[in-house]
Amino acid sequence: MALQNPRNDQHPADEQKINKLIAALGDPSIDKRHEAVEALGECGEPAVPLLIRALADSTDNDYRWYAAVSLSRIGIPAIDPLITAMRKNREKNFRRYGAAALGSMGAPAVEPLIDAMGSDDADLRGYLSRALCRIGKPAVEPLTRRLDDADIILRTCASLTLWQMGETGLPSMVEKIQGDEGKS
Repeated sequence: MALQNPRNDQHPADEQKINKLIAALGDPSIDKRHEAVEALGECGEPAVPLLIRALADSTDNDYRWYAAVSLSRIGIPAIDPLITAMRKNREKNFRRYGAAALGSMGAPAVEPLIDAMGSDDADLRGYLSRALCRIGKPAVEPLTRRLDDADIILRTCASLTLWQMGETGLPSMVEKIQGDEGKS
């Protein structure tokens, strides 16, 4: 799957290498797919827009999985572009795999995910919440802080996400509520 570079600052040889690696995500050999994931992770930021496009354009969920894993390996440089793409692309599987990638990135993705939950798009908020649940414990304290947010959507999303986390998030939420009641 040859993808056009949405950025003009990348050398064509680098783009060709990245496109070749992205195509290998669909190789029948699992070893070649794993090698491609590792190599794409090492390519870093230049691979992000091409991987996001691959994730959006593919209808093969196995391929999407490997693209999402590649994005998660890139980490921080992929967070904001992936959240932006999820805002624009409402396709269910694109968002599902995008959320899986973000959830696999761990703590660095927490604040951007919480900030993005201020969206009017309820479906997007659900996917972002799932990513935070996947992150788990590192998301608890930042979500607990948002229980007092001025934005009612963020407050509600923080509360619901902590609730969905079950034993990981509920104690923090209960403690916050009890602390607020004690101040009255």
